[in-house]
Amino acid sequence: MSDEERLGELLRKAGYSEKAIDYYIKKRNVGVIEGARAAESHAGLCGDSMIVYLKIEKGLILDAKFQAVGCAGAFASGSALTEMVKGKTIRFAENMTEQEVTRDLGRLPGPKLHCVRLAIDALKKSIACCKELQDSGSDCKCDARARSCNQYGV
Repeated sequence: MSDEERLGELLRKAGYSEKAIDYYIKKRNVGVIEGARAAESHAGLCGDSMIVYLKIEKGLILDAKFQAVGCAGAFASGSALTEMVKGKTIRFAENMTEQEVTRDLGRLPGPKLHCVRLAIDALKKSIACCKELQDSGSDCKCDARARSCNQYGV
């Protein structure tokens, strides 16, 4: 049995669906989009955190990636969420719910459902940051590492 198969078996026993296991093992859309706007979200007591990067043109999400520090539930949720918003409008993404992401994942163990909230919060903060910048007419980019909006020379 390979390491990947052993990991899948452990996650199955813990209550993850096959789709959630696949998202965790393959870690879809993990990374950074250079020049993207992003915001950071933290989840309460568990200590997980996630950043969602969006490439947006004319109100359409062309690409979405994320970085996370967390468990299998956080990575599965981030992967599902970014897959779901690619090619969609900002309005669609703003209205996404935890239930939609959970439904897409199939099943997560009960104690891991907060990971879906983490992904949704990170997405909504990223969208809010982009809107704030757009409304201000600024050429600034949200720098998730600084956790603030800083003016850059572009």
